[in-house]
Amino acid sequence: MASTREYKPGEQVPCSGIYRVTHDTRHTQPHEVTCVKGEPFPPCNHCGVRPRFLLARAASHIGNHNHFKR
Repeated sequence: MASTREYKPGEQVPCSGIYRVTHDTRHTQPHEVTCVKGEPFPPCNHCGVRPRFLLARAASHIGNHNHFKR
């Protein structure tokens, strides 16, 4: 499940998964990161609040998966 909504640093991650991140293009190229539901999207150490996060692939956190509960 992918999304078309972009998120900014400081907003809460709505769904755990892989997010495509775009920064200030003078700083770095787009890349993918893992984000966990409920945590805030972080600012970039170099371009501050410019990154935008777009859900590429949703994934369940292993701690929330029925096959792996302790």
